[in-house]
Amino acid sequence: MSFSQFTSDDYSRIDAAFAALMDIAAKRCKDEGETETIRKAFVFANEAHKNVRRRSGEPYMLHPIAVASIVVGEIGLGCKSICAALLHDVVEDTAYTVEDIRNLFGDKIASLVDGLTKIKTVLDNEDRKGGTVNTESLQAENFKRILLTLGDDVRVVLIKLADRLHNCRTIEFMPEHKRDKILSETMFIFIPLAHRLGLYSIKSEMENIWLRYKEPEDFRRITERINQNIATRDEDIDAFIAPIEQALREAGYHFTIRKRIKTPYSIWFKMRTKHVPFEQIYDLYAVRIIFDPQEASLQAERGQAYLIFSTVTQLYRENLSRRRDWISQPKNNGYEALHCTLMSHKGFWVEVQIRSRRMDDIAEKGIAAHWAYKNDGYISENDSEMDKWLAEVQEILLSDDLSALELLDIIHNDLVTSEIVVFTPKGEQKTISSGATALDFAYRIHTEIGNKAIAAKVNMKLVPLSHTLKAGDQVEIITAENARPKMEWGSFLQTRYARNRVIEYFRRDFDTIAREGERIFGERIRLMGLESNRELIRKFLDYSQLRDENELWFRIGLGLLGPEEFKAIIDEKDLSGGDKKKFASRDDNAHAVQYKIAECCHPIPGDPVIGFSMNDNLVIVHKKSCPVAESLASKYGNRMVVPQWGAVEQEYPIRISLKGIDRVGLLNDITNFISQTLGINMRKLQLSTEAGLFEGFIELLVRDKKNLERMVDGLSLIDGIQDVVRTDI
Repeated sequence: MSFSQFTSDDYSRIDAAFAALMDIAAKRCKDEGETETIRKAFVFANEAHKNVRRRSGEPYMLHPIAVASIVVGEIGLGCKSICAALLHDVVEDTAYTVEDIRNLFGDKIASLVDGLTKIKTVLDNEDRKGGTVNTESLQAENFKRILLTLGDDVRVVLIKLADRLHNCRTIEFMPEHKRDKILSETMFIFIPLAHRLGLYSIKSEMENIWLRYKEPEDFRRITERINQNIATRDEDIDAFIAPIEQALREAGYHFTIRKRIKTPYSIWFKMRTKHVPFEQIYDLYAVRIIFDPQEASLQAERGQAYLIFSTVTQLYRENLSRRRDWISQPKNNGYEALHCTLMSHKGFWVEVQIRSRRMDDIAEKGIAAHWAYKNDGYISENDSEMDKWLAEVQEILLSDDLSALELLDIIHNDLVTSEIVVFTPKGEQKTISSGATALDFAYRIHTEIGNKAIAAKVNMKLVPLSHTLKAGDQVEIITAENARPKMEWGSFLQTRYARNRVIEYFRRDFDTIAREGERIFGERIRLMGLESNRELIRKFLDYSQLRDENELWFRIGLGLLGPEEFKAIIDEKDLSGGDKKKFASRDDNAHAVQYKIAECCHPIPGDPVIGFSMNDNLVIVHKKSCPVAESLASKYGNRMVVPQWGAVEQEYPIRISLKGIDRVGLLNDITNFISQTLGINMRKLQLSTEAGLFEGFIELLVRDKKNLERMVDGLSLIDGIQDVVRTDI
């Protein structure tokens, strides 16, 4: 922020922005009194931020107005939230207090502002202090505070998401290291949080901004391909929609149809995770049918969705493997819809989404719309996976034995873990984390059922408690009255909730188990040829994200850290692993800094990179889009630096994955092109063929990204090769 006298143009911009906000807010205000409260909040905040400017040079007041506009227009909150958004920076940035806000605007608005101020205070402290363990815990503590407000008043989190979205929209004015830190935090916690709260449009916009700055070349190329496709396919999509419109009108439905194309980030993510080229993104186009129910009941609304589905799927050939029924089994964020993928008469696939007006509101505005419909009687407690999740988050956050860093990882994993639906013997639907075991399910039902479990029946077949469940399984837990938890359960339980129930059961024998765990630790370390010391114990504590040494012995004694985990901890390179490579540096003492390439993502010259400063002038360099880097940046943002590639003298390992149609001489053409045409040495080549098709990979050394791109382009031209993509080693 900076200070300089406002001009008449500045005042005009502020007034115009507020007038636009009021146009939207008027639809949410119940009466003139609420309208006046919003005006009062604007006048108060405008005076408080007078002559204050953002990094961009624009009046600071434009930021809270923009946040308030997102709060009402894109999330659908009301008067108090609009006022809190307008006032959200006043207490932190001026001499006014929360009590001043309370006296002027009442308890609820003051409470919202107080929650937002506490979040911002931790963030600012984290930025100012830098470089200490305390700072790192402060950054994690910030996220803990954000999530704690989910139980107090979820509107604080929603306003914070609006604030983060606007900061992302204006992020080009930030210095690069600050921009990378904000975007990493956004990807690690805010984007998954927006998804979990059902805020699809906010999630998608933040993802696209992240991609634009983290992988600018990929973003540019994908955006260009999207624009080319829109130009060539727009009329074809209209032709695809026409028969659907006609059939639904003739059937008497009231509806609207919208066209959409997959976002750049979602295309990039699928290309990266599925290792497919742009041409193989089958759900690139989507058509959304939003209908108004003929009867005002949930049952009639859902029945009508299935009738529309039946009408539409009779018009085109359907790809049955891509059918999704999110009505009978809603997602855990409340999302409901029917999805099908149909072949157009022009020969390309189109995804069709069928939603009622209510379903569309919840899909676009998430939890705010979810609760509004719940209050109107459309959603019962039994239907609300959202409420169950909020209760589970509160239990996690209020745990006394967890550090802020451990909480951050737990919540992140919970936000991004996919879920499956399984059924009880009576056919009751239950959601559980993908990869969960039968014993996890037992604890999901009730702690006592888990404690007394001895076996399970899955689809009427007897299985051990360690059996991994699949979507659609029907699960029956077999119990015995005299059964008790076993210590070895910790080695296969997948959900934190179940694992904690077992840990709590055995905590009564804490001292005995901890002594045994300390003995096991010493024995395993000796067998690995090492000696126990404080540095090694600290490594185990850091890996387990524990603060108490006795708690570490206890968990080892319970079997939660087995031989495989020991090997992973001893071998773990996390922040300090990799090969030394040369970089330029903006620091005058650059010659004293050592750089290492992270082994998790293997960046090469030309890749956008970020570094993490360690002790002894060591910097570990990751690709900006590396998931490990995102996690580190969310915990150690103060350690981030922006290294610059220097003169390229080394070669860097990369892997190229290939697919295509097999033929005689193909392998010879590939090796000749790489070795003779490009003069590149291959380290490893592995191809396999089946039924006339081949796939495999090549590992080799390149000097930079341009070298890699020339190779990919050349390989793509070889007869028979259909897909060539860079993949992780």
